[in-house]
Amino acid sequence: MDLLLLAERENTLIGQDFLTWLWFKSEIQDGMFETPEGERFMLYMEHRISVQGGDGENVDTATVSAASGNMSEALQGLKTGKKVTRAQLKMEIDENVWQVQVKAEDFTFSGLKTPKVDMKTEEGDDPDGKFLEKIYLIEKCISLFDIVFAQFIKLRISTEWQEEVANFRSWLRSIEE
Repeated sequence: MDLLLLAERENTLIGQDFLTWLWFKSEIQDGMFETPEGERFMLYMEHRISVQGGDGENVDTATVSAASGNMSEALQGLKTGKKVTRAQLKMEIDENVWQVQVKAEDFTFSGLKTPKVDMKTEEGDDPDGKFLEKIYLIEKCISLFDIVFAQFIKLRISTEWQEEVANFRSWLRSIEE
């Protein structure tokens, strides 16, 4: 296998591990995370998740899009060894809410919705202010995602990872069918 294909495969696997861990972590922490500066924020999976397992021609995918919050098919997939390949995330700080779809294979963001920017301009307002506010909100979303990913990587390369995997398996067993 050439190095480029190997690198792509490793990126996909780390992305799947991350999104799968993120689902677990957001469930057991009630979505609560914290920045290094101590700012608390919510990050959790929304009602659109794809899980996938297998290799080559034997790839099996389950996609759940449930407004009711019924994720049993995707959870069953996790119980059979599948991992999250795509997820809709929701992030909240105070009354600010972001929503974004993330792909595990390359961390592509799509459908990003930021908190609403008031487009009314008053006399004397900076003409670039609304644009800059929107850019700030996009950067904030990426920053929150990066903080949680950094927490995952730090844990993933530590000696505590095996304990985290055991906790994940215990969480899966505790979920009712």
